Amino acid sequence: MKTSNPVLARLGQAAERERSAGYAPTGPYGQPGIPQQYPSQAGYPAAPPTVAPMTVDDVVVKTVALLGILGVSAAAAWVLVPDALVGAAWIGAAVVGLVLGLIISFSRMANPALVITYAVVEGVFVGMVSKAFESAYDGIVLQAAAASFGIFFVMTALYKAKVIRATPKFVKGMIAVMVGLFAVMLINLVLAPFGINSGLRDGSKLAIGFSLVCIVVASLSFVLSFKEVEDGVRMGLPQRYSWTAAFGILVSLVWLYIEILRLLSYFQGDD
Repeated sequence: MKTSNPVLARLGQAAERERSAGYAPTGPYGQPGIPQQYPSQAGYPAAPPTVAPMTVDDVVVKTVALLGILGVSAAAAWVLVPDALVGAAWIGAAVVGLVLGLIISFSRMANPALVITYAVVEGVFVGMVSKAFESAYDGIVLQAAAASFGIFFVMTALYKAKVIRATPKFVKGMIAVMVGLFAVMLINLVLAPFGINSGLRDGSKLAIGFSLVCIVVASLSFVLSFKEVEDGVRMGLPQRYSWTAAFGILVSLVWLYIEILRLLSYFQGDD
């Protein structure tokens, strides 16, 4: 099964080698696979399967688990980190989370321990950001969380109904836009310590517009994650790669939540 994702293509080759080592491919929900889909397999092995394939259910379970870990970590950081250290914990968790995220994204091997560690670190980041915003704008955290999950479920429904599909052009366009946004945010972050205001995060009309663009892109990034899950299941990736797929969904959710938090703060700041 071909995919436009180069990382998944490499993982698919690894999965083919593992299938050759001896397990029968199955469908997305564990139903028996069709031998003809894998010509290199001359029938099913007599020995019991040694590597279970990834399923959609696996990704759902792992995503819920990661969200639970992130939530517990965020709550613990909110309660345990003193107010005087919120800023330092926020920056530290952001840097560590970025490094871990890049390692996971560019790694060819799924590492559940690393993904779980990322969820813990992101939990600290989300907890500190949420605490800072909640202290300034009462009730904003609950509003942002509700909006984030609402958008996620809407995007899930639209993708399942095939209203939005990850065509090759869509994937290429989304990747280009996301890289561009990341570069802009990185430049803005570098300029901030020097007192240079780009206007992207100061609550102005430009800042509101930029946050709206980020929210739209973050919402559409779920489509890329759903496509990766579909491709991974069809290629018969080993079950452990469900952690990597869940990681992609978690990243989009956190990004979406932070951007909605910012946008709501702009409007509440005008009161």
